[in-house]
Amino acid sequence: MSIQKKIEDIKQELPPSVVLIAVSKTHPAEAIMEAYNGGQRDFGENRPQELVAKYEALPRDIRWHMIGSLQTNKVKYIAPFVYLIHSVDSEKLLEVINKEGAKNNRIIDVLMEIHIADENTKHGWEPDELSAYMKSEKWLALPYIRIRGVMGMATFTDDREQVHNEFRNLKRLFGKIKQDNPKTGDIFDTISMGMSGDYPIAIEEGSTMVRIGSAIFGAREYKK
Repeated sequence: MSIQKKIEDIKQELPPSVVLIAVSKTHPAEAIMEAYNGGQRDFGENRPQELVAKYEALPRDIRWHMIGSLQTNKVKYIAPFVYLIHSVDSEKLLEVINKEGAKNNRIIDVLMEIHIADENTKHGWEPDELSAYMKSEKWLALPYIRIRGVMGMATFTDDREQVHNEFRNLKRLFGKIKQDNPKTGDIFDTISMGMSGDYPIAIEEGSTMVRIGSAIFGAREYKK
């Protein structure tokens, strides 16, 4: 089945309110162009250098999403053009993104990554930690970032009920942050959760953005 057909089939499953991010990390420009020619515009990468190379080589109307763990010293590479950073997992990273946004004279949209999985390998704010940070309103002093919502990754498990609960908790935390912090405004509207293996569950639990890679592009192509 072609990449375009896979995207069409997935989009038929998605409610109109859910944005599809085609996770193109490790896949070549040719594969991305096949998806692009089928109308896909949102693509996700997890390595800044690879993201920059693809940005320079591919059409400029692509919306590039940084979905992987982001080191503070790599923010400068993607700050001039990144559409949305999904993986803000600390106050320090948020401050660096604001600094690089100022250098480029652009406001950078971000999501706060929350640790919802029963796995230590996953990154993110602890829910109480993020709630306290948002209540502190320190983020209001960062004019070059715009907090759009939250992101989370569920535990890699066959226990569907556990995945439901983790996504449900993320949706609940999103709602609590929005209610407790009215200054987030209408722009705080995004819940990025759900990948190839669990996106139907994520949609059931209120996801507004799904990150799908292998179900579109096949297995990752790692360079030796």
